[in-house]
Amino acid sequence: MRSAAAKPRVGRVVAPVVGGLLRAGVTPDAITFLGTLGAVASAVLLIGTGRLWWGAVAVTFFVLLDMLDGALARARGGGSVFGAVLDSVGDRAADAAIFGALIWWFSGPGDNRLIVLLALLCLVLGVLTSYIKARAEGVGLTCDVGIVERTERLILVLAGAGFAGLGVPYALHVGLWLLLAGSAVTVVQRGVAVRRQSRALAGPPSPAAP
Repeated sequence: MRSAAAKPRVGRVVAPVVGGLLRAGVTPDAITFLGTLGAVASAVLLIGTGRLWWGAVAVTFFVLLDMLDGALARARGGGSVFGAVLDSVGDRAADAAIFGALIWWFSGPGDNRLIVLLALLCLVLGVLTSYIKARAEGVGLTCDVGIVERTERLILVLAGAGFAGLGVPYALHVGLWLLLAGSAVTVVQRGVAVRRQSRALAGPPSPAAP
């Protein structure tokens, strides 16, 4: 919800960059692909090997490219259906790589089973959050509610990982616990929203026959 409210301000900040990319002939799909590949590689090669601070910094850089592909598409007169699908798939791939890398590291040399459990639960709830929205929109409903969207999810996990990499005690624990609670609430919020809309579309129940 806050992500959508921040988009106009973000758009003004990235406008000069978008103009340069537009003049250079760069396509939105190329930006999406580069951002996804960079985020996945950073998560696997840095977070997955225990270099949490640098991993968080690198992933954040590539995730910020996600601000550019949509703005670039609008500057070119609108995006394509393929571009929208590619962007969504790229987001899911990057998210999976981040949490998968945490699970990999802390199930091995990092040796923290609680982090493994928290990261796994956050990954599952993140998938559910996105799936509920996609499935709702697929049947003509809207589902933009929720206290934790993708931006908040990334802030919590990357900030937690980054501070943990700097030696701040329990930073990743706190970030994942907050994310777990917020994601659980968001799943419930979206389920309730879809239920209400489906009931409204169905209309009042028919009177019983005499």
